[in-house]
Amino acid sequence: MIPDDFIVRTMKRSEIDLAITWAASEGWNPGRYDAESFYQTDKNGFLLGELNGEPVGCISAVAYDQHFGFLGFYIVKPQFRGQGLGMKIWKTAMDYLGADRNIGLDGVVAQQDNYKKSGFQIAYKNIRYQGVGGGVMPAGIIDLKTVSFEELVAYDCQFFPSKRPVFLRHWIEQPESTAFGFLKNGYLVGYGVIRPAHTGFRIGPLFANDEQIAEALFQALLAENPHAPVFFDVPDANVQAINLVQRYQLEPVFQTARMYTKEIPNLPIDRVFAVTSLELG
Repeated sequence: MIPDDFIVRTMKRSEIDLAITWAASEGWNPGRYDAESFYQTDKNGFLLGELNGEPVGCISAVAYDQHFGFLGFYIVKPQFRGQGLGMKIWKTAMDYLGADRNIGLDGVVAQQDNYKKSGFQIAYKNIRYQGVGGGVMPAGIIDLKTVSFEELVAYDCQFFPSKRPVFLRHWIEQPESTAFGFLKNGYLVGYGVIRPAHTGFRIGPLFANDEQIAEALFQALLAENPHAPVFFDVPDANVQAINLVQRYQLEPVFQTARMYTKEIPNLPIDRVFAVTSLELG
């Protein structure tokens, strides 16, 4: 039975940093400056569970638009698990996003069966690979900030179920991050972002029209951070992306499944070489 003094409420901005700290403790290695990008995307979409005033669990339920939302940060502190607190947090998040939206999440292996019971189906697996930064900057790479923001938003929405201009505006401006683009005939045909994480750096997203463009962007992002550990989450459904990580002899270290409540979005997965994040999709 859930205690009467357990409540679920909307987080304040400062409390999202707590969720990121908990995520780091779970071994998920979130970005060090992700909180601001996340909060600005949906200021009401981060929920905190409190027991007698003590934070004990959290979840994010970000509504991108009226048709699509994404769940992340579903955590209950270990000593408070098994009491039904997590289920109340979960139900509050699902109620916030509503039954009409298609809802996505990245589920860890241990929770995937539970998510299936809640109506989620697996679209593909995301495999986290680890490598080491370094190498030579390839030709043809540009600073993404030289591309018009409108063109970036239009390109990005080919790979995501919703337009996300607010998120992108903050994501590409994160401190200590780098965002590169690749142009062909004057048009954006690929981009990638690398940002500092609790351990090393994380690449995401890495979207490109073909494997050669993706590899050039990948080399550029590695070259920006010599000798540092670098991680990125690759859809196993993209054979070209798997070929790329195998050529560079990267090591798989972690796995999740991208799951949805309704139809699996019709996205060009063969051009998604790294997903943006596991928390917001």
